[in-house]
Amino acid sequence: MNSAILGTWKLISASSSTSNGERNDTAYGVGPTGFVTYNPDGRMSVLISHGGRKLLAPSASNPPTAEAQADAFRTFVAYAGRYTLKSDEVIHHVEIAFMQDWVGTDQTRGIKIEGDRLVLSTPPMSVGGKIITVEFIWQRLPASS
Repeated sequence: MNSAILGTWKLISASSSTSNGERNDTAYGVGPTGFVTYNPDGRMSVLISHGGRKLLAPSASNPPTAEAQADAFRTFVAYAGRYTLKSDEVIHHVEIAFMQDWVGTDQTRGIKIEGDRLVLSTPPMSVGGKIITVEFIWQRLPASS
């Protein structure tokens, strides 16, 4: 599987589900976009933009408000570092991140490769008083020629 994960993958969908089966297909907004890249040197990076993000400033003459800046932060995920691949999971060893609290942490994801699709899932976590798991489906991008 080591070579099967290599390359750049484009986000197709992100959804969350609870332990009692509730599903939310807009966990990252409608139509989120993103990329995850795994390099042969053991490095990875991920960028995820929620769907429906607003412009930070409506015009160059109007600086963004604190609320707009906070919303921009809440609706974008970015981190990079090394990765370790195991049979059913990949561990992202975070070295730089949009959220400083993630630096130095390990982000573990369940992993399945189904043809040209990569499925990554978070471990169960508590959000808003519910235990949820988030599943990301990625499509392999062709290598540039």
